[in-house]
Amino acid sequence: MNWRNKGDKAGRFGFSEGLVIAAKQNNNIVALGADITASVGMQSFVDNFPERFISFGIAEQNIVAAATGLSLGGKIPVFSTYGVFAAHRANDQIRVSVCYNNVHILIAGAHAGISVGPDGATHQALEDIAAMRVLPNMTVLSPCDANQARQATISALLDYHKPIYIRFGREAVPNFTNSDDAFEIGKAQIMQEGTDVSVFATGHMVWEALEAAKILARKNISAEVINIHTIKPIDKDAIIKSATKTRAAVTAEEHQIMGGFGSAVAEVLAQNFAIPIEFIGVKDTFGESGESDELMDKYELRAKNIVLAVQKVLVRKA
Repeated sequence: MNWRNKGDKAGRFGFSEGLVIAAKQNNNIVALGADITASVGMQSFVDNFPERFISFGIAEQNIVAAATGLSLGGKIPVFSTYGVFAAHRANDQIRVSVCYNNVHILIAGAHAGISVGPDGATHQALEDIAAMRVLPNMTVLSPCDANQARQATISALLDYHKPIYIRFGREAVPNFTNSDDAFEIGKAQIMQEGTDVSVFATGHMVWEALEAAKILARKNISAEVINIHTIKPIDKDAIIKSATKTRAAVTAEEHQIMGGFGSAVAEVLAQNFAIPIEFIGVKDTFGESGESDELMDKYELRAKNIVLAVQKVLVRKA
């Protein structure tokens, strides 16, 4: 399929739309805010359902504890803050209260990745995938654009009944999936078939992978691009099937390489079909302040970097 950018749009707005759609269908959905309601995409919910919104202020740990009580009482709580605060500041409460009790709570990690930009290292969630996927019972979602963020949010609230963490960005990025595409938690999306190399990508890096595939095609390299929007539970069958065909892989994520999405893919391949693999991601460093595009370039998270990784892994394959 020839994917086309339908117009840049931030993932947080897709989350916002999905939250309102789901809330209209289920009156038990409630939202909990941490003093940054509009920034993370929850203002539309507040406008539509003010009686179902609770503002706690900057008290992430307290919010998680309260959300657990609400869930045990029959509600479906949605808690959103910046991903770096959700995954780290409240990690103990998420582990013991949410995951240990295996309750249905959606934790929305906004402003994920390096592309948060000027807010700098303290606000750039680059370790949240690693922190959340290690927790028992936790599901981890990383949609590739705003349309998919909307669909993922709806599915997480209406079709799933476990702890869920969803990450999405602040900045407007290409919105290229179809608004009515079905979203199935745990099922990878084959964006483009190929024969020479498998490019497994998550989040906004799926777009970069598709752009890389165009460049590679001009070099007579056939890249299979797979959108792993569910990092846990990961679609092992899709990864193994693609790897068996291409026998070389590259992973791409807007996150630390260690412990993140690439590590999750590597675990599957190491146990089932070991092949050469290269990793695109942040390389054991904090981010910094800067414009989103500048940071994506500096930290080598662009299509051209995926192309170089593909060329490198193909040498190893040979």
